[in-house]
Amino acid sequence: MKTRPGNLRVKLPVFVFVLQVIIVALYVAFVTYDEHADARFQTNRTNPMDNAVYRDYPFFTDIQVMIFLGFGCLLAFFRLYGFGGMVFNFLTATFAIQWAILVQGYFQFSHEGKIHLGVVNLINAEFACAVVLISFGAVLGKTSPLQLLVMALLEVPVFAVTEWAVLKYLKINDAGGSILIHLFACYFGLGVTFVLYRPSLNEGHAKENTSYQSDILALMGTLFLWVFWPSFNSALTLKGDDQHRAILHTFIGLSASTLTAFALSAMLNKNGKLTLADIQNVTLAGGVTVGASVDMMITPAAAYALGMMGCTACMLGYKYLSPFLAQHCRIQDQCGIHNLHGLTGLISCAAGICAILMASEDVYGPSFYEIFAHRAPVDGDPKLQELQMLIPGLKPGLGRTAREQALFQVAAVLSTIGVSALGGILTGFVLKLPYLAPPSDEMCFDDDLFIEVPPDYDSPLGLKSTVTTDD
Repeated sequence: MKTRPGNLRVKLPVFVFVLQVIIVALYVAFVTYDEHADARFQTNRTNPMDNAVYRDYPFFTDIQVMIFLGFGCLLAFFRLYGFGGMVFNFLTATFAIQWAILVQGYFQFSHEGKIHLGVVNLINAEFACAVVLISFGAVLGKTSPLQLLVMALLEVPVFAVTEWAVLKYLKINDAGGSILIHLFACYFGLGVTFVLYRPSLNEGHAKENTSYQSDILALMGTLFLWVFWPSFNSALTLKGDDQHRAILHTFIGLSASTLTAFALSAMLNKNGKLTLADIQNVTLAGGVTVGASVDMMITPAAAYALGMMGCTACMLGYKYLSPFLAQHCRIQDQCGIHNLHGLTGLISCAAGICAILMASEDVYGPSFYEIFAHRAPVDGDPKLQELQMLIPGLKPGLGRTAREQALFQVAAVLSTIGVSALGGILTGFVLKLPYLAPPSDEMCFDDDLFIEVPPDYDSPLGLKSTVTTDD
């Protein structure tokens, strides 16, 4: 007989409705429209086509596809946990975005006591949501919907505070989010799974397997993520040549990692066959690896090399590092987020630091001080006035040298990893509360615990062949 946790019939509705009442109250008290959405700011002289929605909405829709279809399908690779992967992704993502609008808004979009809401806020909130969903991958199949909601409730504020502190005080370059999205999400998720360690799962689980249909669905998720990743990396870069380079570098990096993944998958398989898990995950490594330097003049060749390096590190991580972490470090990383987001994020950060050290005004021209805004001359410096003649609207910087900026990048990497890991560990202890209905070891990776499933959901697919004979 299957053992079940406490009934969610009361726990989940009460938790969700309380959250919704609080969110509505906070929206009423603190959220208003920004100048592009507020009718009061529009006059007869306003050109509707200058509205920010036409600039930002295409990126927003692309990231929507990644969040709800890409992540959703990718997390549906377990044979008996396809509903859970997609449905809990849907639930967690929707709440995380609502919550991030408030929390991020307080730190980044608050003026005169109000959060000014526009499409750019939604893009930022979806980046925060992506952080939660990446961390979700580490505990996939081993948590209840209540646990996932609580994880999002706690992770979003930790992420928003870290993001605000790093950008405000360390002032780094991280256009593709290698530090503030991928590294943060990875080590937060590892912190959670470290605390939620289940010794019995190290020996394998009868339901921890895939099927032909679930693997196809996960592969569709990979394709959605692959196609729209250039929008993810370029959405918040400076418009113009910076955004153009970000799109080019992301596509080249993804292309390189894809070809490398196919080659390595066949080479490392003792039968010389392709492993679908490699195609589903490792092909995406290039999108992460170019992130920290995605808007810089790194050259297309460097983007290609980064894609190959990220793919190789990710592949070796799946094959050798993940089993080691599970056996010796109490880290059961269900989706291998340390390989796809942690290892590749570290490579990306190293590449970004190298690009910062090598950058010069000779290569970038006057726009050098737009891309590396913190290296612009300080207010009152005569050179600033000269640059403002060439680039109207250029703001004073901090006058940092290349070495100083690189050291701040290193400080951001170390502090982000430390804060996220600590936040994940503390969150893991909260998630161990019995009220949150964690599944038993027996019922991990099984939709039937929390979702109404069809009677034959766990039946193997039977393929019958009909043999005809001639009389």
